[in-house]
Amino acid sequence: QVHLVESGGGLVQSGGSLSLSCAVSGIFFSIGDMGWYQQAPGKQRELVATVTSDGSTTYADSVKGRFAISRDNDKNTVYLQMNSLKPEDTAVYYCNARVQVRIFSQADYWGQGTQVTVSS
Repeated sequence: QVHLVESGGGLVQSGGSLSLSCAVSGIFFSIGDMGWYQQAPGKQRELVATVTSDGSTTYADSVKGRFAISRDNDKNTVYLQMNSLKPEDTAVYYCNARVQVRIFSQADYWGQGTQVTVSS
């Protein structure tokens, strides 16, 4: 069993900052790419940022220069630092991890989601 547990999120004013974290626990061989996604009401889940096991990152255009993704491989944890938040960043944020649970077997796992609300 693999579990992703998110923490952080909450309510912040426009221009403020929030930090999210997501820890992977369970029995597995390794963790590959990790990422954060957002899902606003009535919209599909969208990619926010990803980080590979060696630290390479990608970002959605809407968050470039404002958000920073990072990971601690020793702690099996991925982070998302969100700065200069805007009302349009309001969404439920989900973490994702590609986990090798057996030899030659990988699967995507998701966190439970955490609400981020940015007031104008």
